[in-house]
Amino acid sequence: MTDFDEIRPYHDDELPIVYEELIADPAFRSIATTAFPQIPYDVLIRQMRACRTKLEFQKKFCYAILTGIESRTTQGVTLDRTAQADNTAAAYTYISNHRDIILDSGFLDIQLVNQGLDTVEIAIGDNLLIYPWIKKFVRINKSFIVQRDLPMRQMLESSQRLSAYMHYTIGRKQQSVWIAQREGRAKDSNDRTQDSLLKMFAMAGEGDVIDRLMQLHIVPLSISYEFDPCDFLKAAEFQLKRDNPDYKKSKSDDLLNMQTGLTGKKGHVHLQTAPCINEQLAQIDRSQPKHELYAEVAALIDRAIHAAYHIYPVNYIAYDLLSDTDTYTDRYTRQECHHFADYLYHQLARINLRDKDIHFLREKILQMYANPLVNHLNALHSNKS
Repeated sequence: MTDFDEIRPYHDDELPIVYEELIADPAFRSIATTAFPQIPYDVLIRQMRACRTKLEFQKKFCYAILTGIESRTTQGVTLDRTAQADNTAAAYTYISNHRDIILDSGFLDIQLVNQGLDTVEIAIGDNLLIYPWIKKFVRINKSFIVQRDLPMRQMLESSQRLSAYMHYTIGRKQQSVWIAQREGRAKDSNDRTQDSLLKMFAMAGEGDVIDRLMQLHIVPLSISYEFDPCDFLKAAEFQLKRDNPDYKKSKSDDLLNMQTGLTGKKGHVHLQTAPCINEQLAQIDRSQPKHELYAEVAALIDRAIHAAYHIYPVNYIAYDLLSDTDTYTDRYTRQECHHFADYLYHQLARINLRDKDIHFLREKILQMYANPLVNHLNALHSNKS
């Protein structure tokens, strides 16, 4: 399938050449020796060259890196797939909320491996491929490229190719994929699926829009971080955009977000799948206008993600602090409240802005932790009605 060469992961038979390109790159050597300080670089090279498949490379190298990050920065990562127990498709499209640039899909992969399952192919925006070695590394790590910031005509062609690749991967390769529900992270944790993503899904495949969506076997996935290491960076970005509507993040900002997300403390992390939505898709009115249909499917995915959130004491505390109420004091202890207040103080202190608006920044961080609770409760209420 040469039409996909520009965006697909490497084929296994291409790996030896790519390994040599990485080995020759001083930047990759620096990263590799930092990630595996206990292993001499020549030994690392031999181990890399011995990996014949992408999955073997993932288990040998990526798994070790990610489990190390998990042990250093979390109090445990869990994945509950019991809602998928009755699903019988060979491959799924996991569509999730988006908190961390790298670790959302990374934590999913290591939990799948822990459960004896195959890893997923990962959709990654080309804006994150800052250095040549990163693009090579992620394509070894079963990532496919989402091209962004293209002229209108090229963007349409790119979206059609991406859609065709996803249908090919699910239907022909029978390989599951992961993709975020929107371009970029929801900075305020108010997670919503973009209609444009669903339109891209339905560009390829056979039949009408619903048929094409069903062919991707969409499984909503909720990712719940107790603490978001990038919360202070996101809050700062809110103020920068408020003060300058033309503000845009730089590549160095993306790199800082990636580094902070990787190294910062996250507390507990829980991943929860909902059932595949095909049964619900089959009940949708196919004759309605397409924009209404896409909006209904997006809302369906959102409710599934919101209902499956794991709610932590910090979410209840943030809601009460934001609304200046004691609505949920039975859901947390005084010690937990003091701990969160101390955490909030220190995160705000890390923000380095010239005209720092503490009240605004505090409110934005509180919203990040309160919004999952608000959406969770609304989803549960909607599911009951």
